[in-house]
Amino acid sequence: MSMEAILQNSTDFILLGLITHPAFPGIIFAVVFSIFLVAVTANVVMILLIHVNSRLHTPMYFLLSQLSIMDTVYICITVPKMLQDLLSKEKMISFLGCSLQIFLYLTLIGGEFFLLGLMAYDRYVAVCKPLRYPLLMNRRICLFMVVGSWVGGSLDGFMLTPFTMSFPYCGSREINHFFCEIPAVLKLSCVDTSLYETLMYACCVLMLLIPISIISISYTHILLTVHRMNSAEGQHKAFATCSSHIMVVSIFYGAAFYTNVLPHSYHTPEKDKVVSAFYTILTPMLNPLIYSLRNKDVATALRKVLGRCPSSQRIRVVDLSRKY
Repeated sequence: MSMEAILQNSTDFILLGLITHPAFPGIIFAVVFSIFLVAVTANVVMILLIHVNSRLHTPMYFLLSQLSIMDTVYICITVPKMLQDLLSKEKMISFLGCSLQIFLYLTLIGGEFFLLGLMAYDRYVAVCKPLRYPLLMNRRICLFMVVGSWVGGSLDGFMLTPFTMSFPYCGSREINHFFCEIPAVLKLSCVDTSLYETLMYACCVLMLLIPISIISISYTHILLTVHRMNSAEGQHKAFATCSSHIMVVSIFYGAAFYTNVLPHSYHTPEKDKVVSAFYTILTPMLNPLIYSLRNKDVATALRKVLGRCPSSQRIRVVDLSRKY
């Protein structure tokens, strides 16, 4: 890249936001902030519950805790900047800040792709090979799965971020989005990026195909195994242990399919922003709620923790009354 292009790319970008020139920015701020607060709280509570409760020290919940960590970091990449821009007239983001946002976004969304696929494999082993579950899903394998998810996602970030930010952006600096998403950033380039977009499209499809293949094969085997079960109780238990994961996968991959697979003719800036808001803001909030509301172990652990709080306060009051 020439010195002129480097100097041009060193200036700031402007994020136009989810809604350009909103009539009531205060209301949008309140709604987004509420969702952000619920999402972060729900994910942190999920992580703490899994860490504190010994009954949740299983491979499934270990993987779920990693999903909550990814969701927490994921929503913190985009929403705080979005909230700041809603209250500020200058909606600037530096070239370095935009690059970092792209890298972290790609790393975490790629990591979730792989993690959700591996969580489907965990459910396959639990339902189809229960006797071998402790062997096939031991601590070492679980750690390998988690590290593999993070590394797989970061490879996507390391590959695409430098290429995206190496193009000269010599025209308008206004990104028609609420964060630095690659397609929105590339529209500002003053050179042809069609070849790069085609290669990026192929890379994204490949990243989607790997976990989707794992999920499809895993749930095909699960359905066949459940169909062969004679016990209605066994069938209900098998479906219950998989239903939360199926809901999360459907939501996450549905949005990812629109963003990464559908041709450009289906995309408009407004649609892209709505879909991006769905999986960057709403999905991190929905994931822990789906797992906590539809999972008896998590609900029981939460009730136990909430039940201890009043009792511990009563014990302290009794102790203080005895002292005085």
